[in-house]
Amino acid sequence: MMTKFRGVRSPLHAIGDGRIGMDWINRYIDQPLLHGAAGLLRSWHLRTRQPPELLEPTWNLVVLAFLLLASGQVLAGKPFALGVAALIMLALPSARKLLSAVKANGGGYGARQYKSLRARAIAKREAEWSVRIIVLFSSGCLPFIARIDDPAGACFMLGASIWFVLTGPLKAYLDAAEPPEPNEGDRMFNGAFHFG
Repeated sequence: MMTKFRGVRSPLHAIGDGRIGMDWINRYIDQPLLHGAAGLLRSWHLRTRQPPELLEPTWNLVVLAFLLLASGQVLAGKPFALGVAALIMLALPSARKLLSAVKANGGGYGARQYKSLRARAIAKREAEWSVRIIVLFSSGCLPFIARIDDPAGACFMLGASIWFVLTGPLKAYLDAAEPPEPNEGDRMFNGAFHFG
């Protein structure tokens, strides 16, 4: 005769509730990407001596510059002008964030900014993990499902897909990643970029 304990559920029952699936996604997809984003923030801070929150707008501007060069090779006339206008509109928030960092150059990155970034990252890490997963999977599917017959429209959609794939998941994971401590790195090291 086998004794049954209350509160103990079989593993097959757990598969039915979706707990194993969510644990697997959290353990093998979300957590490694969060650790990778934290390492990227740390590397950015050590190499450039800039606050970690400037990595995302800088990367966004790099991607938009690449798309501007690519659109100059593919588009001409009114579609090119429309593409340039769209890229400028996408670049404005990042440029504004970098310019505000230049104006506030005396602040730097200290314990106060670290605590603020860390508290925001913890809140986003716990509350928005499903948003990160949705952004990640939609960025993986978007280039395959977005098909347009018009050549100019197809170029716009391809550019939008590339922009979203290269910036959407990175922003979601950088916002939730553990920021580097302000005292990490050699104080005598001069960063490659100086925004502030």
